[in-house]
Amino acid sequence: MLNTVEMGEGEVPLVIVHGLFGSARNWRVLQKRLAETRRVIAVDLRNHGSSFWSDDNSYEALADDLAEVIEAQGGVADVLGHSMGGKAAMVLALARPEILRRLIVADIAPVAYGHTQARHIAAMQAVDMSVVTRRSEADKQLAATVAAVPLRAFFLQSVELGESGARWTLNLEALAAEMPKIMEFPEFDGAFGGPVLMLSGAESDYVKPEVRPEILRLFPQTEFEAIEGAGHWLHAEKPREFQAAVEVFLG
Repeated sequence: MLNTVEMGEGEVPLVIVHGLFGSARNWRVLQKRLAETRRVIAVDLRNHGSSFWSDDNSYEALADDLAEVIEAQGGVADVLGHSMGGKAAMVLALARPEILRRLIVADIAPVAYGHTQARHIAAMQAVDMSVVTRRSEADKQLAATVAAVPLRAFFLQSVELGESGARWTLNLEALAAEMPKIMEFPEFDGAFGGPVLMLSGAESDYVKPEVRPEILRLFPQTEFEAIEGAGHWLHAEKPREFQAAVEVFLG
C-alpha cells in the first residue's frame, strides 16, 4: 500500500494526491491547515516519496493504489489531486465512482498534453549521487542543467541522505519509461456524476477553454474556478486562496 501521512479527525477523509516528482511532504503546510476541521490523508504515489517502486506508472495503476488507501480508511473519501495526481484522481472517479464523494482537480484536464518532463528526469539522473553528502552538493550539480532555483529546490526534496549515501526517492528510470502514459489520459465512455471542482491557476495554460467540453462530458457536475496571480503550482503560489477555495467547495 502507498505510504500515507494522516492528520486531523473526521469520518470521511480528504485524500491529497501530489503531482509528478512530488510527495506528501510538499503538502504538509496545507494539509495541517485543512486538518483543523477534518481528517486529511496525504499520499506518496508509487515511484515517489516513501512508497514502493514499480515499472507500471499508468493512471489505471495509480487509481487502483488510491482505491486501496480509501478502502482501508472506511471506503469513501473526498479527493484532491494536482497535475499528474489530478489525472489519477479523475481516473479513480471514473473507474470507482462509488468510493468518491467529491473531487477537486488542481490545474489539469482529462486530456493528453505535450508537456514532457523527460529533460528534468535526465537532469536528475545526471547528478552523481556517489559524491553527494549534502543537498547543496546535489544542487550545485543540478544547476548545470536546471537554472530555476525554485524548481531545483522542489526536485531536491526528493533527495534522501543516509548512512549508505545519497539517493533519489523518485524511480527516475520508471518515470522516464512511462512518460508517454503520464502525458496521456485513458479513454472513458462513462461519466462521474458527483460534484467536481476544477481549480486552475489564472496564469496557467493547462486548462484551456477548448478542453471544457471534454471535462463536462466526463464530469457534468463540474464547477470552474481560477485563482488570480497563480500558475500551475497554484497551491504553493497562492496557498491561502487555494485553501479557501477547497474549504468552500467541501464545506
